[in-house]
Amino acid sequence: MTKRRKVADIARQRGTSVDDVLAHLKRAGIEVSEGQVNIDDEALEKAYAAPTSLTGARRARPSAASQGNRTAQGSRRRRVVIDASASRRGGPTPQDRRTRRGRRDRSEHVEERVVPPQVGQKIKIPSGATVKEASQLLSISTADIIKAMMGYGEMVTIAQSLSDEALQILADDFNRTIEITHTHDEVEPLEEVVEDRPEDLKPRPPVITVMGHVDHGKTSLLDAIRETQVAAGEAGGITQHIGAYQVRHNGKLITFLDTPGHEAFTAMRARGAKVTDIAAIVVAADDGVMPQTVEAIDHAKAAGVPILIVINKIDKPGANPEKIKQQLTEYNLVPEEWGGDTIFVEASAKQRIGLDNFLDMLLLIAEVADLKANPDAPASGYIIESRVDPGRGVVATMLVARGTIRVGDAVVAGEASGRVRAMRDFKGEPLQAAGPSTPAEIVGFDSLPQAGEFCHVVKDERTARTLAQRRANRLRAEEFAKQRSLSLDDLFARIAQGEVQDLNLVLKADVGGSLEALQDALGQIQHPEVKINIIHSGVGSITESDVDLASASKAIIIGFNVRPNPSASALAEAQGVDIRTYRVIYKVTEDVRAALLGLLKPEFVQQVIGTAEVRRLFRASRLGTIAGCYVTSGKIARTANIRVVRDGTVVHEGRIASLKRVQDDVREVLEGFECGILLDGFNDLKEGDVLEAYETKEVARGG
Repeated sequence: MTKRRKVADIARQRGTSVDDVLAHLKRAGIEVSEGQVNIDDEALEKAYAAPTSLTGARRARPSAASQGNRTAQGSRRRRVVIDASASRRGGPTPQDRRTRRGRRDRSEHVEERVVPPQVGQKIKIPSGATVKEASQLLSISTADIIKAMMGYGEMVTIAQSLSDEALQILADDFNRTIEITHTHDEVEPLEEVVEDRPEDLKPRPPVITVMGHVDHGKTSLLDAIRETQVAAGEAGGITQHIGAYQVRHNGKLITFLDTPGHEAFTAMRARGAKVTDIAAIVVAADDGVMPQTVEAIDHAKAAGVPILIVINKIDKPGANPEKIKQQLTEYNLVPEEWGGDTIFVEASAKQRIGLDNFLDMLLLIAEVADLKANPDAPASGYIIESRVDPGRGVVATMLVARGTIRVGDAVVAGEASGRVRAMRDFKGEPLQAAGPSTPAEIVGFDSLPQAGEFCHVVKDERTARTLAQRRANRLRAEEFAKQRSLSLDDLFARIAQGEVQDLNLVLKADVGGSLEALQDALGQIQHPEVKINIIHSGVGSITESDVDLASASKAIIIGFNVRPNPSASALAEAQGVDIRTYRVIYKVTEDVRAALLGLLKPEFVQQVIGTAEVRRLFRASRLGTIAGCYVTSGKIARTANIRVVRDGTVVHEGRIASLKRVQDDVREVLEGFECGILLDGFNDLKEGDVLEAYETKEVARGG
């Protein structure tokens, strides 16, 4: 009589593996559904009597080693499906797992065959490179890199980004000479100097950057030249962004960039020098050379551009142009009338004095420089400024350096990409095309490009998105490599260096009463230099949003009787956020107070080695409740401590009484396998509970 039988039961009765039974049934054309089959003993014997191929026999026959070692690692058995619906969720078949395992084994084997570079050869390695990338570039196996990092007390994974310091230490240990490259130092492939044919080059307007100290009259000077009233609309009378404008003098166009003057915008002024042809440095005749004036001179010299000095406000009482010239000689800027090669122009923006002479001198310098560009090449240039307009979206001002940009072109600038939907000139008039040295306001980027980014036209939007994503990934890897949030261990050292004035905390507890008690206890801690600031508190498990908040606020997360969920733990590790969990309130206050005083002592730290989810419960009268579990991460070890977490709250901590895989006692079960767990002295388990296996280790604290 045909009856429905489990494949696992058939394998157990015949003393063979599940794979062996499945192979014979498949060859006999007998269908298996959800780990069960409709078959009688006679049909089963016929299935086993069918001839087998050599390959099938080899695959079906278990080796002596595998029969002798039935731990979770060594066993080749197909895992028993406790959850009957698991097979319908599209999980990998045993053949798929063997195929992937074979591919992985082969790839790892290939990776180990490394060829060391030549002695003295300098290797360029990007900042934020992962262990795998460092292995390929340095010709060192990943195992050796991980082992070396473990020797320095740092556990890393193959996909984890390494800091610049770690890369340098590895290079020294393995006798490699490296040069760490950063994204902001790298030159885009299209940003490199392109040699155009002489016949393709045509004259272009000069780009003039007006720089100088705050309130020395830079914007007023441009305002007088352009006969507009830009200065009247600026916040506090100080230029808050780079404005790009064009004027026409003697039939020729001149492009001006107005850079901010006060010290908060030093980086913006440096970008202005990067894209300019001539630096016009404005100095007030009644004020003299100031710190920002010196910075502007240094930026212009570093950019290698000609410098023209404008002595402004000569109409004011106390104006002394000769004193200014004398002061500037200390910076190797000697006037032509004194035998030097620097052009000095005296002007007054308010009285409209010397403006024509200023423009004449600019055109003279530009004529000597013979400025030309190829207007027919693919457009490229630099982003001068960017903002979000409520009506138009992302708006970016681009100064075209080469080629001509047109409406409809696909563009990429750093992490931003898009298609030019519309363009306007500096007066707000629509533009269809913008050639070399022309500032154009572009609408169409998908995100805000950073000011100073190199911007260029590509063939289509897909290419633009690919380039932008590649840049974004590099920047993210660098950020993860160097990002390190505050931790209790280094708090005292950073207080001593004056880096910390507020200790930001994120508090999470299992119940509201515990949370209030914790807040009161922390509020009683006093420190003369540091204020404890609780930026967020709540009831429940530690989530990803808590980690994001702590990362942005340089805060420490304190959990009382709660645990972080797996995704939050992974995010905290990636972002360097310190998460501390406690069961006793006085330990919280003790650690925080000790951290403030620099008295942290070596502690016993609980290191989670694996987690398992309770899928089914089995009641045994003599033993108690056995949990049918699936290991979701790491491993579950027989000797490890176990923590039962229900809805983010710890309900029990204890030991494992029994750990089984199928019907065999095992020492440990790895991720991706199912097992049975019997806890010592605890039977109040529920389906959906998370079992955390952890080990207690003594760790020396810093500070």
